[in-house]
Amino acid sequence: MDARFGKNNLDKPGKSGEPSDASRSNKPNRPNKSNRSGKASKSGKSTKFAKAAPVRRDGGLRAGCARGSVAPGAFFCPIDSKCGGCEWLAVPYAEQLKRKQHEVEGLFDGLLDSETAVRPILGMDDPRYYRNKVVSPYVGIWDKKARQMRVLCGMYERGTHRVIDSDECLLENREAKRIILTIRDLMRRFRIEPYDEDTDEGFLRHVQVRVGHTSGEIMVTVVTREDQFPGAKGFVRALREKHPSITTVVQNVNARQTNVILGDKERTLFGPGFILDELCGLSFRISSKSFYQVNSTQTEVLYCRAIEMAKLAGTEVLMDAYCGTGTIGLVAARGVDGNPGAARVIGVEERPDAVADARNNARHNGIKRAEFVAADAGEYMHRMADEGAPLDVLMMDPPRAGSTPEFLKAACELAPKRIVYISCNPQTQARDAAFLVERGWRIVEMQPVDMFPHTSHAENIILLERR
Repeated sequence: MDARFGKNNLDKPGKSGEPSDASRSNKPNRPNKSNRSGKASKSGKSTKFAKAAPVRRDGGLRAGCARGSVAPGAFFCPIDSKCGGCEWLAVPYAEQLKRKQHEVEGLFDGLLDSETAVRPILGMDDPRYYRNKVVSPYVGIWDKKARQMRVLCGMYERGTHRVIDSDECLLENREAKRIILTIRDLMRRFRIEPYDEDTDEGFLRHVQVRVGHTSGEIMVTVVTREDQFPGAKGFVRALREKHPSITTVVQNVNARQTNVILGDKERTLFGPGFILDELCGLSFRISSKSFYQVNSTQTEVLYCRAIEMAKLAGTEVLMDAYCGTGTIGLVAARGVDGNPGAARVIGVEERPDAVADARNNARHNGIKRAEFVAADAGEYMHRMADEGAPLDVLMMDPPRAGSTPEFLKAACELAPKRIVYISCNPQTQARDAAFLVERGWRIVEMQPVDMFPHTSHAENIILLERR
């Protein structure tokens, strides 16, 4: 794994595109018990953001001239060195973009030719509060002074299972964070016991909040150890009194001793059990388990650039490999910025549940030119090649581990006119690109995109055509 791009971020099986909630916290799988108890800061107070030198104020997060290791224009956070969520928070954002550009280009050294168009990285105008999904654990610690249990919520300290109590986060949607804190306060009122992973006792394990970037709809998923939720109606009513913007509340039951946040069983406590949000002019249904990019603003940037690079004229057959729930394939079918979409889109994904979501999204948006298949993409392409089926554009967005030699061989065999390769791990993307370049392809264009400001993660798109 390349240290420059950090940790695994598989937020759903077989697919990635964001640092997962576990990887943001640097939480290990199962450390020694001595590292797994909740622990507050030395002061016993929850953290607030402070400004190194006052320039502007926004909800406690501040930017300005540096003291210590914080550079001018960077943000200062008192728990930055512990939680690990913002590896580059002390680096000014413009410098972050320069570093990512340099590192991505360096990975492709020797693979680009003199005619390759290397585009400057696309960053955010305001690189704060961009995560539309917020997940928090809840743990209890004994407050000796107050002689009562105190509930902490926030992030895991780097490399441990200790929870750092935090009231604000630069990355997280602010309303979602406020809901997380309200639930912490309601736990005492409704006698809700936080889960203890050492003893496998307690009730409330995590809360996940998802916010529709465009719709404003909010889904709260309460993850519990047991099915029975005493006082659930009163709890939901009190929560919605504080946050009337909440449109649905779901209880997810996870009775296993595991680091996996969500369990298999769910029931809806309020509302429809899902939210709707708009992306690139299309509407998508999002459940608690749906994969959906956490930075909606940059996802639109990423998708629009990828589809522009595909050079669609309205007549193409396009395959969306590793398609997940079909978001980019459906956008490609519709087209962007008034330009035509593909004449036919074939989405291929191994997981049947994701394929079912993709088909539902196609029906919901009235898109009939897209079809979705539950299959291994490489095997499916081999079958297409054997049948002499045409393919003009291959669009691929594999997991962090990248593609496989079998898939890439199938792509060469099928020989589309263009390959648009989206990657959340440019290191494995460069490895796969080398495989294709050795077999007669060239990189025509490269476009880095900053999906996760203040982290070391970088997204990259390359366009390949046959020489």
